[in-house]
Amino acid sequence: MNTSDTTKPADQFNQNLDNQNLDSFPSFDAKHPPDQKLVDACVHCGFCLTTCPSYRVIGKEMDSPRGRIYLMNAINHHEAPLSTATSQHFDSCLGCLACTTACPSGVQYDQLIAATRPQVERNVPRSLGDRLFRQLIFSLFPYPNRLRWLLVPLFVYQKLGLPKLVRSTGLLQRFLPRLAAMESLLPNVTAESFQDTLPTVIPAQGEQRYRVGMILGCVQRLFFSEVNEATARVLSANGCEVVIPKSQGCCAALPQHQGQEEQAQAIARQMIDSFEGTDVDAIIINAAGCGHTLKEYGHILQDDPDYREKAHEFASKVKDVQEFLGAIGLTAKLSPLTDAPLTLVYQDACHLLHGQKISLQPRQLLRQIPNVQLREPMDAALCCGSAGVYNMLQPEVADELGQQKVQNLLNTGATLIASSNPGCSLQIQKHLQLQGKTVPLMHPIRLLDYSIRGVKLEQL
Repeated sequence: MNTSDTTKPADQFNQNLDNQNLDSFPSFDAKHPPDQKLVDACVHCGFCLTTCPSYRVIGKEMDSPRGRIYLMNAINHHEAPLSTATSQHFDSCLGCLACTTACPSGVQYDQLIAATRPQVERNVPRSLGDRLFRQLIFSLFPYPNRLRWLLVPLFVYQKLGLPKLVRSTGLLQRFLPRLAAMESLLPNVTAESFQDTLPTVIPAQGEQRYRVGMILGCVQRLFFSEVNEATARVLSANGCEVVIPKSQGCCAALPQHQGQEEQAQAIARQMIDSFEGTDVDAIIINAAGCGHTLKEYGHILQDDPDYREKAHEFASKVKDVQEFLGAIGLTAKLSPLTDAPLTLVYQDACHLLHGQKISLQPRQLLRQIPNVQLREPMDAALCCGSAGVYNMLQPEVADELGQQKVQNLLNTGATLIASSNPGCSLQIQKHLQLQGKTVPLMHPIRLLDYSIRGVKLEQL
């Protein structure tokens, strides 16, 4: 799909404008537009290009961080319109933040794209089909109780073997590619999906070292409940009392990443309220995308006088579970997962690696498990294509990235893949199946849990 375009951003954009008959140039509105000072920090050096997944697949300058920043600058100065034609280049961004890691000038692209997405949602009309599909996503996924209503029909759908039939016809892919992308990513519905088994408080084993809160997530809670259970057991085994408020909901990651500003703010307030008065030392999350958003609550609620300070205080306590365990150290004894050496490859989730700058801790924890041999893939920092709901909104780009990611993981020869984010896990599992591979995939915290409990992988 990459058509490798070497045109300079200014030349390409001006060429695009020449092809449009525009009478006016609507700009960003006054509510937190992209900060011109942050825009000006970009020197257009191009170091971001090779790290940008959308540029590597699409091959167009305007679908790169440098091109998008040029576009933001032009819109800020009323030299280009904020329109359907220009906003498509913002929509093509995965928000993986690899460019922020690569940029030698320290350009805060994460803040720029976060400011731009709400502007697009407020000011650029979308097609009816696009609006309906986005409405489906944002009315469903951030609400675990609503998702539960779908469990029974999904369970029946999968047990009857209908996914294989639907995919073999190719009709859904042909006529409704976005819906086909959503269907292809459906996680397996199990009996555990229908129940919440974790109590409100889980005592520490042995001497209590910390009192921590734990966030369950949305998709994680329903479809990856074993990860939450493993997280609670590992924290408890390492001297943590675990508090799990039942009133908690979504973390706001999905709406926040797509510019659904008011929805994200409402969800963030609910999360803050659910942990109020718990008196915890840290708030633990085991999903990379969720963790990045939780740490951004101070920014999300910056205009709310009632929650601004609460948001900053809440965000200061948020820790990824691997970040937290790496800091406090493991006290529980670890046993081998296999009798022979176990070769693992760790998949870096973008919002953990680039968003939270967490890379060493997961690897250090995995290496503490006896008999584990860790291997590194090529292009480890390249996005897998999941990016929240990007693989549903932009399935063609996401599929090419997913194929590349899986191939790089397989090329390590590892017999097990460790992944710290549910979206990444679903994306990788999809493309493993498409390539006819059956390599198991687990969250690192599950491997630690098995090691602490002395469970051998051969027994599973």
